[in-house]
Amino acid sequence: MTLPIVLITGQLLTDAVWQPLLDAWADREVILADNRSDDRIEDFAQRLLDNAPPRFALIAHAMGGFVAFEVMRRAPERVARLALLSTLASADGPAQTARRQGYIDLVESGRFDQVVEERIPILFPEEKRGDERLLGIARRMAADTGADTFLAQQRAIMARIDSRPRLGEIAVPTLLVWGEKDGITSRAHHQEIADAIPGARLAVVPGAGHLTTIEAPEVVVPLLTEFVDG
Repeated sequence: MTLPIVLITGQLLTDAVWQPLLDAWADREVILADNRSDDRIEDFAQRLLDNAPPRFALIAHAMGGFVAFEVMRRAPERVARLALLSTLASADGPAQTARRQGYIDLVESGRFDQVVEERIPILFPEEKRGDERLLGIARRMAADTGADTFLAQQRAIMARIDSRPRLGEIAVPTLLVWGEKDGITSRAHHQEIADAIPGARLAVVPGAGHLTTIEAPEVVVPLLTEFVDG
C-alpha cells in the first residue's frame, strides 16, 4: 500500500511550489497542509495532525520544516518518513530577526509588493534572476499569500523555538534536500540536522536556490519519490 504524503511549505509560498510533485503523484494520496490559518508554529503543527491520515510521509519546505519539527515532538509515531527541504533547526539570530523586521516594516508602510522583490536575490541564484517563469511563480505565490497572512507567518517564525536539542529523538528515515545556491539556508544548516538525526542523509541539488522543487524538478521529483517509496 502506498504511503500517504503530507506536504507543507513556508512563508509567501503556496501549493504552487509543489506542482511538479503533484503532477508526478497524481495517483497518490497527497494532503496539502495549511500554512495560512495560524500565527504560531505549534498551531500549524496541530492543524496538520488534525487533518492528516493516521500515518504518513511528511515533506516539509522552509517554514514547513519548523512545523515538521513540532509535529515530530507531538506525534512522532504518526510520521513514517521525513523529508526536509531548504530549512534549518535553530531559532532566529539577531541578523535573521532584523531582516524579518525589515519585511514587517515594509508591509506596515503599505509596501507589501516590495517584500517579494527584496527576497528574489536570496530565493534564486544570480543566473536565474532573469528567468521570467520562476519570477512569475514567486510573485504569484506572494500575491496569493497576501500581506495579512505573511505577517502571521512572520510572527510564527520569529517566535519559534530552537529544535536542535531534540533532533536526536527523530527515529524515522530522514532526507535533507538543499539547493547549493540557496541564499536563505546553508549547507551547514542542513548538515547540522543530518548529523543530529540518526541515519539521516543530505542530498545537494546542483545549481538550485531556495525553491528546489520548481527550479530542479528533474532532480527533486525522482529523489523524493524514491525516498517516500523506501
